[in-house]
Amino acid sequence: MANTPLHTQFSSIQALREALQAGQLSATELAHSALEAIEARKDLNAFLHVDADLTLEQARNADAAIKAGKPAALTGVPIAHKDVLVTKGWRSTAASRMLANYVSPFDATVVSRLADAGAVSLGKLNCDEFAMGSGNQTSAFGPVRNPWDPNAVPGGSSGGSAAAVAAGLVMAATGTDTGGSIRQPAALCGISGIKPTYGTVSRLGLIAYASSLDQAGPIARHARDLLELLEPMAGFDPLDSTSLEFCDGAPNGPGRIRSRFDAAIARQQKNGSRPLEGLRIGVPREFVGEGLSPDVAQAVENALKTFESLGAVRVEISLPRTELSIPAYYVIAPAEASSNLSRYDGVRYGHRAESYKELDDMISRTRFEGFGPEVRRRVLIGTYVLCHGYYDAYYLQAQRVRRMIANDFQQAFAQHCDVIMGPVAPTVAKAIGDNREDPIADWLADIYTLGVNLAGLPAMSVPCGFGTERPLPVGLQIIGNYFAEGELLAVADCFQQATDWHQRTPGNQ
Repeated sequence: MANTPLHTQFSSIQALREALQAGQLSATELAHSALEAIEARKDLNAFLHVDADLTLEQARNADAAIKAGKPAALTGVPIAHKDVLVTKGWRSTAASRMLANYVSPFDATVVSRLADAGAVSLGKLNCDEFAMGSGNQTSAFGPVRNPWDPNAVPGGSSGGSAAAVAAGLVMAATGTDTGGSIRQPAALCGISGIKPTYGTVSRLGLIAYASSLDQAGPIARHARDLLELLEPMAGFDPLDSTSLEFCDGAPNGPGRIRSRFDAAIARQQKNGSRPLEGLRIGVPREFVGEGLSPDVAQAVENALKTFESLGAVRVEISLPRTELSIPAYYVIAPAEASSNLSRYDGVRYGHRAESYKELDDMISRTRFEGFGPEVRRRVLIGTYVLCHGYYDAYYLQAQRVRRMIANDFQQAFAQHCDVIMGPVAPTVAKAIGDNREDPIADWLADIYTLGVNLAGLPAMSVPCGFGTERPLPVGLQIIGNYFAEGELLAVADCFQQATDWHQRTPGNQ
């Protein structure tokens, strides 16, 4: 690829960090090369806002910190942020016309914590509008294209984040996951991504879609880079009412995830040639049934055999309410969206219709002009299920099903397994424009990811192979119990030490 960024010469954030601190290259050089690559790959439509002055200012500050002998964990590392995380300087649009020119007066906690860790931001990444979508086709600024096939979707809603990492434009990126929006695009773009336990990462400054489901997390090429980002991202935030102060008795703060990762790695090393000896992998029978394409099923099966060769034991389990996760999610999430998006009325900030007669007409026209079809669809559904006479029949029932889904996971972990594995998506990436006339088909494709969000569990995706008819990436989903991010990353790292799927890049399969 022309204009290949300098950071792609390094296999990991750790290797890049060592080179920076040894003076082999500078953060400013890294930033310049990445900005040139972003310009050269505008065809991907991965970035919505790039400001070279802001980026280079951060890079110069990183170089100064290294020169002063005070580098932080991510000093000089080039990243970018999904455009539902607000940022000072860069626009924060949620990929919507409603916020097309909005600039936040503050940074999201995730953004500020990564900046404090020294990361250099290259800008804001495209996504589905207000994170509502599974293919990054609902963005008001056009679809993102998959670096493996420009005619295919990258997955959504964090499609810009996944495409930017897969194309080598950034070392890592932030994403958000409401129903699979980190794991699914990571899978379809052949990279890794993790959704942490709900409440472990601050939601302050995350433009809300569904408040009880949204959770930010990192996207990178492999598990150890995810750890490098998740460590500073996670932690209690007193300004976020959904933020957890303690995680299974341990303070939700620096070192919690890394210490559990290191402990898991130490256990693996003691086991020698069978590092995962004794690990029980639950494979839900509901994840391998009708609707799963044969090539995805084969790639997942091959990955499971690799885990078995590393000492793990496969256990068949049941998550009997898997199919119910779809109707439960698509009642709860739109209901919360209906409430969250009511603030966009044209009165305080954001888009306002130019022509209207009175206040009600102004609000109606503003929302019709500012929101795209998918957002309007979900807001209407959410408003309907919250109406008097329908609340008990739909919303309350969905919340009851949500609790039963969470209980199913807890029963599996308590009685049968340590982690759960299966596919992320039923197929490889579809062509841009598929299902345009049938949005429900995209909703059904979220069947393997939604239950995790409804239960608030941590889960991740790692590359595990390619399709046969269409040679596009396949992702393996690894689900853990609450607060097990470190253990999940260690299991994924062990798999990636034994395979090279995460090292494959577009054009170098």
